[in-house]
Amino acid sequence: MIKVFVDGSSGTTGLRINERLSLREDVSLIILSEEERKDPSARSDALCSSDVTFWCLPDDASKESEDFASGSDAIVIDTATVHRCDEKWTYGFAEIGDLRGKIASSRLIANPGCHASGFIALVSPLISEGLIIEDSFLSCLSLTGYSGGGKKMIAQYESSDRDELLSSPRQYALTQSHKHLAEMAKFTGISKAPAFCPVVGDFYSGMQVTVPLSAEMLNGSLKTVQELYGDIYSGGLVRYVETQDDGGYLAASLMSGRDDMLISVYGNEERMLLVASYDNLGKGASGAAIQNMNIALGLSEDLGLITYGGKI
Repeated sequence: MIKVFVDGSSGTTGLRINERLSLREDVSLIILSEEERKDPSARSDALCSSDVTFWCLPDDASKESEDFASGSDAIVIDTATVHRCDEKWTYGFAEIGDLRGKIASSRLIANPGCHASGFIALVSPLISEGLIIEDSFLSCLSLTGYSGGGKKMIAQYESSDRDELLSSPRQYALTQSHKHLAEMAKFTGISKAPAFCPVVGDFYSGMQVTVPLSAEMLNGSLKTVQELYGDIYSGGLVRYVETQDDGGYLAASLMSGRDDMLISVYGNEERMLLVASYDNLGKGASGAAIQNMNIALGLSEDLGLITYGGKI
């Protein structure tokens, strides 16, 4: 039986990990009382007695928990931002480069950011194959459901007397200093962060990341990009499909409730759109965390995950 502790199980990501793992017959969850959740000693003991611990904590609390991990043999999967670019931690996006093998042999794994996951899936292969150059200045539009903002934002959107402005899409991170930018640059290989436009919409979950390219930026054709994605993403939790649209429209909630990601290319030889669709709570958060746990334990990486459903 795999002993698992979710530290921060009251947050959106932690709750979803708990829900998923509670359905698995091979997992035994370590549950702390409300009082013990705030006790550093109890949390440290739970981590040390676990096979796998998920940190679903704010960035500061995650950083403060580092001493807990140093005294344990448990696999630690951190869903916060602070360790994603830390060389002591393995970045948990298995579909890129040699990261799957590194995850399999790592004890400290940093779960990717939700927005960053789509951008990295789209851009990293193009950099690796020389289809775009490292100093390209890219842009990225990312649409997300409001659950990505955690409990506070969920409460705002689901309130009976909410602000009318919440009924329309809202762009944020307007200072171009979003916390995902560092990993977006590091794990694609680009030399400068993209112009990043995240937008939260009036839907619970789902994410759609779009990276536009012009012919001048690309060492190849639209077909070249499609064929590359088809070769790299031919199966598993990230898959290339020719189209995701419904009569010429792309819904950002298409993959809501699922743990996989779809990649497509739209446009023409002059202007093309690279599009990744997934669930901000699935492949963008808890689904990716469970996938990383499965890989680190030598299990089938889609064990306990929801994939290949819906229209596609």
